[in-house]
Amino acid sequence: MSHISRRKFIKFTALLGTGIPVLSHLKLFSKTVSPLTESSIPVVIATWDRDRKPNLKAWEILEKGGNSLDAVEQGVRVAEDDPENNSVGYGGLPDENGIVTLDASIMDWRGRAGAVAYLQNIRNPISVARLVMEKTKHVMLAGEGAKKFALAYGFKEENLLTEKSREAWIKWKEGLSKEDNWIGSDSHDTITMLAIDKYGNISGACTTSGLRWKIHGRVGDSPIIGAGLYVDNEVGAAGATGVGETIMRVLGSFLIVEKMRDGYSPQEACEYAVRRLIEKNKNIVKEKFQAAFIALNKKGEIGAYSVREGFDYVLSRNGKTEGFKSKYELKD
Repeated sequence: MSHISRRKFIKFTALLGTGIPVLSHLKLFSKTVSPLTESSIPVVIATWDRDRKPNLKAWEILEKGGNSLDAVEQGVRVAEDDPENNSVGYGGLPDENGIVTLDASIMDWRGRAGAVAYLQNIRNPISVARLVMEKTKHVMLAGEGAKKFALAYGFKEENLLTEKSREAWIKWKEGLSKEDNWIGSDSHDTITMLAIDKYGNISGACTTSGLRWKIHGRVGDSPIIGAGLYVDNEVGAAGATGVGETIMRVLGSFLIVEKMRDGYSPQEACEYAVRRLIEKNKNIVKEKFQAAFIALNKKGEIGAYSVREGFDYVLSRNGKTEGFKSKYELKD
């Protein structure tokens, strides 16, 4: 039993002792319940309140009785196809050489997982990751091999560098100096989406074009099962966004799911993981990096927490899709 559950139990038993009608008291609390503690399914939660169309697509599938795997795949594909989203898929900002490289991972309630890393010239890496999961005995394919695999399954090769992203890259190159590095504080809004369907089955998807201007060949946390994404249908799911190097050092998503298994609420588990992440990356805290987590448990409760102010997320539940600002650990 989590700390929150124990507090609720104590409050509940105290009400019994006073003779106050318990059912009416619980209804009163349900009207003011936090989005973090509300328990209901289906649910979709995704990182960053930039565009709610991915959530709306996922919710459309769930509302029609579809499964959580289709919901998260189709949901994040909306972001991958959006040229205005410069951190995911088509239109993503490139690496130091002006090349867009993509990472993605997907997991479902059966415990299956698929991922692609360092994928070039293929628009929808999340769907390639799903094919890796469903059509092979592997979990991850990378680089040229991942591209050849995608082409074999009918994907088309295309240039993912839009003119807008190319101009941003040229501007960065012109201002480059020997003091520049590839961590920095630039935003890079990986979309991670978690969903539970009406059957109680959980899936997750994570897709990104990675850290802008990264060293050619760099791969972040997004395709790493347990770092950028983790799903265990007995417990829940978690996903990440932010500077991937910091997230990989603590396997943050796996850590959150395991803390939920120990009885933590999704919110408590996210806070625990962020504090662990800060401790294990204390040598670069001065660089003011951002990292954040979202989580979802079997009851439909959610959690969200970030290193610094500025992270937000989108939640779809009970027919409503809304954006929320996350709480955070460090106050700069």
